[in-house]
Amino acid sequence: MEKKREQLNPADLWDLSTLYASDEVWKEDSGKLEKDIQSVEAFRGKLAGADAIRAYFDADTALSRRLNNIATYAMLRLSENTKDTKAQELMSAANRFIVQAMARTAFARPEILTLPEEKLREITDSEVLAPYRFLMQELVEEKPHVLSDREEALLGSFGEVLGSPKTIADTLMDADLTFEDAADSTGGKHPVTGANFILLEQSGDRKLRENAFRSFYRGYRSHINTFAAAYSGIVKAHTAEAQVRHYGSSREMALEQEHIPLGVYDSLISTVRQSLPLMARYVRLRKKLLKLPELHYFDVYTPLVPGLEAHWSYEEAQKMVLDAVAPLGGEYQEDVRHAFRDRWIDVYPNEGKRGGAFSSGTYDSNPFILMSYTGDYESVTTVAHEMGHSQHTLRSNRTQPPQYAEYTLFVAEVASTVNENLLVENLLSKTRDPKKRLFLLNQYMEGFKGTLFRQTMFAEFEKTAHEMAEQGQALTPKALNTLYGGLVRDYFGPDLVMDEEVSCEWARIPHFYRPFYVYKYATSYSAAIALSEKILNDGGSTVKDYLRFLSLGGSDVPLKELQTAGVDLSTPLPVQQALQKFARILDEAEMLSKSL
Repeated sequence: MEKKREQLNPADLWDLSTLYASDEVWKEDSGKLEKDIQSVEAFRGKLAGADAIRAYFDADTALSRRLNNIATYAMLRLSENTKDTKAQELMSAANRFIVQAMARTAFARPEILTLPEEKLREITDSEVLAPYRFLMQELVEEKPHVLSDREEALLGSFGEVLGSPKTIADTLMDADLTFEDAADSTGGKHPVTGANFILLEQSGDRKLRENAFRSFYRGYRSHINTFAAAYSGIVKAHTAEAQVRHYGSSREMALEQEHIPLGVYDSLISTVRQSLPLMARYVRLRKKLLKLPELHYFDVYTPLVPGLEAHWSYEEAQKMVLDAVAPLGGEYQEDVRHAFRDRWIDVYPNEGKRGGAFSSGTYDSNPFILMSYTGDYESVTTVAHEMGHSQHTLRSNRTQPPQYAEYTLFVAEVASTVNENLLVENLLSKTRDPKKRLFLLNQYMEGFKGTLFRQTMFAEFEKTAHEMAEQGQALTPKALNTLYGGLVRDYFGPDLVMDEEVSCEWARIPHFYRPFYVYKYATSYSAAIALSEKILNDGGSTVKDYLRFLSLGGSDVPLKELQTAGVDLSTPLPVQQALQKFARILDEAEMLSKSL
């Protein structure tokens, strides 16, 4: 039974007072939004010259800054307990504020872009616009896809409605979906929740794994029509927006916002598909080491080496992460200590707490990390992973002005995955025992499986699902299950027994409600493999270039930012190199398995 939040030690809860001291202070600040919105609205009909556009950008940046504070605080409060009605009210109000601001300030982009191209170039090159030049260049490039003032306002007013499929799915997953207890091999009962499901799937008790698996997906299958309707809704919303904005597809709309060519996405899928025999080898190794006549989906998370299921206290995890990031320098380490010491992290699970983990924050606060620490290796890597996000945010905020502090999603997973890789490499460097080494290699391979292979599989699912919708095909439960099940067969190979439940796994992937986001995990993972290898082998200038990358925020297009760090994702090379690294790890794991 999960504890209620008030039963937890306050030292293990995040301190949101660096953002707002209380809900009352939040409400007081939200009352100032109207004045901020009015200050932006005052520029309607006046955006014809550099001085006016500069003043508009200043006012809009101030509005965005306050709105981000308000929305982030509400989201963090709701994440503490999704059943908390006060937090639900805060989030509902924040969503209304966002929609209101979008609708009333939507005039600006179309108004600026009605100016002649020669005038736009002159304004962009003006010294007055120097602090916003990159932002202005980005705006001008959007010209073919920006609608009229009235159309943008209308589209903005539907923001909350168009986002409702995600709200429905999130609420169903986090607040309403319940699961039957799972029995272990001795008849003992174990509660099943979104927070502990993977932990149960890692158990050495196969009966418990299977029963937890059946219980978990029985819950999802009982609501599969609702999940399919919600997912279909988000896909239709994005395909409709892409159409009215004159994009060739919803995928093109999503990628073009970060200047990512469609070829990067397609190259990722084709490159990984060429290496699927490696994944099939890993599945066969898992079947062999677990000594199973059949390998089922409920067998793909349990450690390969029985009896070595390690457990670390949260204090031990902090030390492990600090040791791992030592190659990044003393200043980086001190910032990590600061995060641990000053309660940036909401550590343990509690009743109603949002599942998963994330790092979030604003320009005016420190970053915050939500997780549900359980003491397994996955929990330790989550500390390292989310700390990478937080350090990326911290450095961007320190270096960039507010209009450029937020980095793009395309690079968002690089710092987090570098930290994960540094952690496992640090532990491997200290480990000689074959069984313990194989345990760590298994964890390393699980990173590749879950991030490079599985997220690419997710990317292929999204690509096909959106194409189906754009071709007028209905995204029914049967259609989505058939699509997803076929991909699992392809990616995991012939040694995996396909349980019926697996086909509906798509329903529990929250990132699908942010279309064409998941592929960035795979590209970021590939970039992170390259960077962590360089950091450990070269040090010096590589670390300097990497830390510079962490400070760039959103001040340049993401492919160029990564090139600053020494990785070029416009070519398939980083993905190929990551797959080669996986092959080397798999080779060693297979070799060690022979000695057991």
